Amino acid sequence: VVCGAILGGANDETIEKMRKYALNIGLAFQVIDDILDVTQTTEQLGKTAAKDLAVNKTTYPKLLGIEESRKVADNLINEAIAQLDDFEPARAAPLVALAKFIGYRQS
Repeated sequence: VVCGAILGGANDETIEKMRKYALNIGLAFQVIDDILDVTQTTEQLGKTAAKDLAVNKTTYPKLLGIEESRKVADNLINEAIAQLDDFEPARAAPLVALAKFIGYRQS
C-alpha cells in the first residue's frame, strides 16, 4: 500500500495515511487470525486449528479473551478505514473493501 502511494507520487501526508492504514490492517489480520485459530475447526480454516494453543503461544485471545480481541480487531479496522476519510470515495473503495474483508473473514 505504501509502495503504491510512493510510486503513484503521493505527498507525504498521504503516504503517512497509507502507512497507518497498512499497519492497522496488518495487526487486525493477526488478531483475527488468533481468534479464528481458537474458534474455527481445521476444516473451516483449511489449516490446523488450535496450533497456537498447543504450543502455548501468546495470542490476543489468550491475553484478552475472544470478545475483547474482537473489539481490538474492530477498532483497528475502523482506524484503518478512517485513514481514507479524505480520499475520493471511489478511489478509497478497494482499500475499504480490503479492510472489511480482513475484519470479517472466517478462515
